Amino acid sequence: MPIAYTEIQETIRMVQMEHLDVRTVTMGISLRDCIDSDFDTLKTNVFHKVTTYAKNLVTVAEQVAEEYGVPIINKRVAISPVAELLGNATVEQAVELAKTLDEAAKKVQIDFIGGYSALVHKGISKGDQILLDALPQALSETERVCASISVGTTRTGINMDAVKQMGEIIKATAELTKDNNSIGCAKLVVFCNPVEDNPFMAGAFHGAGEGEVVLSVGVSGPGVVLHALKRYPDADLGEVAEVIKKTAFKITRAGEFIGRVVAERLEVPFGIMDLSLAPTNAMNDSVAEILEEIGLECVGTHGTIAALALMNDAVKKGGAMASSYVGGLSGAFIPVSEDNGMIRGIEQGALTLPKLEAMTCVCSVGLDMIAIDGNASSHTLSAIIADEAAIGMINKKTTAIRIIPVVGKESGEVVEFGGLLGRAPIIGVNPYHSDKFIQRGGRIPAPIQALTN
Repeated sequence: MPIAYTEIQETIRMVQMEHLDVRTVTMGISLRDCIDSDFDTLKTNVFHKVTTYAKNLVTVAEQVAEEYGVPIINKRVAISPVAELLGNATVEQAVELAKTLDEAAKKVQIDFIGGYSALVHKGISKGDQILLDALPQALSETERVCASISVGTTRTGINMDAVKQMGEIIKATAELTKDNNSIGCAKLVVFCNPVEDNPFMAGAFHGAGEGEVVLSVGVSGPGVVLHALKRYPDADLGEVAEVIKKTAFKITRAGEFIGRVVAERLEVPFGIMDLSLAPTNAMNDSVAEILEEIGLECVGTHGTIAALALMNDAVKKGGAMASSYVGGLSGAFIPVSEDNGMIRGIEQGALTLPKLEAMTCVCSVGLDMIAIDGNASSHTLSAIIADEAAIGMINKKTTAIRIIPVVGKESGEVVEFGGLLGRAPIIGVNPYHSDKFIQRGGRIPAPIQALTN
């Protein structure tokens, strides 16, 4: 893919002044051939395969980043959903496998390993249940292991028995990690309509439709989009969309080039480009500030969903023009704790939990890194998950929730997570309960949208 000199100049400016980065290079690895009736052999197989394929991932990524001057922030691995490996294992063995994955991640020096996962949107197998039961302990006793659970799809409906369990699991994980602001919950994502090639944590796993090994890239550039819009303060909304689209095109071109170089040097196939505007706590690197630049006084006010829809659509159009391999989630993340504008919106009372839920309808991931009152019940958590899953199911899109009931914290307080996870104001939840709704269990049937054959 030839790169023009002017593009090189633009990329240098975007990196140095506008926070452009390759947010992650994520190696997907199939672990299907690691299954063995002897669990110790299985663990050995898993450790060997991850550390063999990913042994040079960090070194090569850092070399490419230095050589081309484009930062690569995270180096990660996504694996086959672990529940598929467990069979007749015990909960204790499932926790052991999580620790094995953690040790493998540390050995190859990656930031996270994702795929401690189960797909239970229609039913729960023996291996799935073992993983669900192991989740709180596994997440509390590992550092780099990330988990995700699929509880619904447009094709199958929503497994409300799984939703009920997930509320209980999140509460248990929060309690086990309460000495560290319930941080274990930050490594757990609950999905509706998950994708098999998502390179972003904590929800990444290597899906059944993927090959033996693949390298995918997630690029982020809220700061680049924000700076581009600042150059057109009087543009109408059609022109705003055009500016975002052209900017997303440039971001995608730069990111895919870097990703392909890394993949080539590692001698693995290139997978997909995920163009998701994922913010950081750096100044002017905020999705919320893009929406405010479009014309909102404060994110969360009336018009927020329309502005977000405009931005998300323009990002996708620009990315699709720049690459034939756009995949993953591709759109916009709105993680509250990682976005200064979102934090400010909540502190000013403009951005609320219901508004964030509504924003899920038009963005990639809605309730992301939300810190809520630690007294919220497991049934309340399950009901919030059900609402998010319903939005995804009906709209035939991926929705996800990463919610943290911080033990010992109440609405109005602020919790510091540190690092890339930032800080978050504690959001209160609706005081009225949904206990009977959750206790009914069963499955919400697939909507009429499922009948597309």
